[in-house]
Amino acid sequence: ARWQARAATLGYAVPGTVLAIGLLTPALAFDSALATAFGWQGLPLMGAGIVLVVACAIRFLAMPVGGIEAGLARIPPAIEQASRLLGETTGGTLRRVHLPLLRPAIATGALLVFVDAMKELPATLLLRPANFDTLATWLYAEAARGTYEEGAIAALAIVLAGLLPVLLLARNQLGAPSVAPGLDQTP
Repeated sequence: ARWQARAATLGYAVPGTVLAIGLLTPALAFDSALATAFGWQGLPLMGAGIVLVVACAIRFLAMPVGGIEAGLARIPPAIEQASRLLGETTGGTLRRVHLPLLRPAIATGALLVFVDAMKELPATLLLRPANFDTLATWLYAEAARGTYEEGAIAALAIVLAGLLPVLLLARNQLGAPSVAPGLDQTP
């Protein structure tokens, strides 16, 4: 599983444009096969934005993987062993022990992915559905037209939308205990 986690982080090293172009050919082939098999018109995957979601998942998977690995490293193995000895299944141990302890790491990873995905421009420009704009594409379009005043609204919205997760992370870091509650190992 270690190499799979490392392979998942390779998407962050690939530029968004390269990733989008690499996904276009298989996505269009799959769209074409779906359209002929079911008699649909248009491009169902591209039109629904599914390919854009896949591109963002590939591109930004590295951030939560690192945070979750760090969160797992902080959980003492004795907790999982105790859960298993008490008769809990692997899935039950994941659901009842690991996920509650990993909640801060998962939330942090989700906020970081949100901030980066919100600013992603190249993949969004190439893979977005028709008549679909994000803050980044809105800002790009206004800057390309030379209407910087209108683009300032989108830029300010990006800053404000990115500031809220940063404030939440800072607030959680200031109030976070050094060890998960109940896991201190002092007698």
